[in-house]
Amino acid sequence: MTLTLIELMSSVLFALAILHTFSTGFFKRLAHIQPAHAGIWHLLGEVEVVFGFWALVLVVVLFIANGEQAAINYIDSRNFTEPMFVFAIMVVAGTRPILQVAKTAVYQVARIIPLQGSMGFNFTVLSLVPLIGSLITEPAAMTLAALILAERIFIKGISSQMKYAILAVLFVNISIGGTLTHFAAPPVLMVAGKWNWDMTFMLMTFGWKSIIAIVVNALCVTLLFREELRLLPETESSSSDAVPLVLICIHLVFLAGIVIFSHHPAMFMGLFLFFLGIAHAYQRYQDRLILREGLLVAFFLAGLVVLGGQQQWWLQPLLLSMSGDQMFLGAILLTAVTDNAALTYLGSLVDGLSDSLKYALVSGAVTGGGLTVIANAPNPAGVAILRTHFDNEAVHPFRLLLAALLPTLVAALAFRLL
Repeated sequence: MTLTLIELMSSVLFALAILHTFSTGFFKRLAHIQPAHAGIWHLLGEVEVVFGFWALVLVVVLFIANGEQAAINYIDSRNFTEPMFVFAIMVVAGTRPILQVAKTAVYQVARIIPLQGSMGFNFTVLSLVPLIGSLITEPAAMTLAALILAERIFIKGISSQMKYAILAVLFVNISIGGTLTHFAAPPVLMVAGKWNWDMTFMLMTFGWKSIIAIVVNALCVTLLFREELRLLPETESSSSDAVPLVLICIHLVFLAGIVIFSHHPAMFMGLFLFFLGIAHAYQRYQDRLILREGLLVAFFLAGLVVLGGQQQWWLQPLLLSMSGDQMFLGAILLTAVTDNAALTYLGSLVDGLSDSLKYALVSGAVTGGGLTVIANAPNPAGVAILRTHFDNEAVHPFRLLLAALLPTLVAALAFRLL
């Protein structure tokens, strides 16, 4: 296969972006060493900025090498629907009315679980919310879970080990939690239409296995840190936070509308802009909208679209050369360094894949979705919300990877042995 200039440059810059992702702590330290340039080092130390930055480098290189029109044509050929959708759903899902509904559901379920302190609460958030993601989409579930955990668990001064363990389980459970339906998880959505995977197929083939793995992961991390969780009291939000039922219903309608029209950016962005007007009109019932966090995540995903869209030249031959077990393991490993939706999309372009290879590809892609920040589209949303609770306001990629190994293994065993 003859490589094009775009493919070669994209692959080189993609590799540099991955290396940069694992080196954000270095740039944070440079900000302290060189205070005169602290601004740029802090910028380069933000995980959400990494892929957007290297995508910009690619566009500049294209301008220089091929001219203005070639660069414009390449960007125009990319599909930025997912970054826009994640931005919109994050902001809406992170509002006080939606959070009030989610927290009420979590408290009600946690109350009937016979665990002390915040153990039942932690278990419920890490199990129930990822499963709800199969209905409201994974980005929305990630936003809700991260905001609830930030308010109830992370802000309490828990240990660093516990923070990484909970974050890793959250990432893995969100990644596999969207497989009960055919529209909620980006890697499933990429192939469901072409391979005729409907809701019944997903529930019978993937869903019940995901439920088992999610419950096991949530229970294990809860029991592992039971001593810390027992000391955290379970206190409900004050009544002053209460939002009128009518306004809650309006927010739920906007949330549902954005999910329903998730493939039509003109529709869901129109709804989102209308929603911003409603939120402004009733500011007394709103907390700060997470616009900055949503934009950073959208920037991250847009950069991934620009850089990742040209990796087919090496990914597709690699996928074609694998057996079932190799496909499953390979998908897990490749997902750690590529977006799992991009991986399954490339798989959908390969003709002649057997049903077993299709299952191995998708199950491997969702299993590995918690290993790194870039492995699954909702992960940057979780990092953007929770990172202020970590040392130096940064999530260390290697510590996340290590913490995610065990929950990833649980998911892998569920999909391969059950």
